[in-house]
Amino acid sequence: MPSKDITGWKLDRNQRTELLQQFPPRYANVVADHVTLKFGAGRDAPVPEVTVGEIVGRADDGKGVECMVVRIGGTTGRPDGGTYHITWSLADGRKARESNDVLEALGWQPIELPMPIQLALARWPR
Repeated sequence: MPSKDITGWKLDRNQRTELLQQFPPRYANVVADHVTLKFGAGRDAPVPEVTVGEIVGRADDGKGVECMVVRIGGTTGRPDGGTYHITWSLADGRKARESNDVLEALGWQPIELPMPIQLALARWPR
């Protein structure tokens, strides 16, 4: 059975607290946990070597899904065609994976001043 692991980056826990103050979550369920590189990565798939990024934009569908767009290695585009992002906050009944749909349907708005972030290499189960 193929692995359902996810590879990507986890937010630095100390910086996360600061980021939540800088960008107050709009919805009650705060996520602000990780940036996905690849869904369904095998257990032996390499984790990315990059450990820094920048929050460069924000998307919100106004119905309960808010995410921050992240630039990593000079791009916001994931290899799978998606957009690097952090699901920031959700209303009850909404799921983090819906951030992908919001970004695809509505795009995102740049923030005035990009915010550097520290990222920890990670692999976790889906």
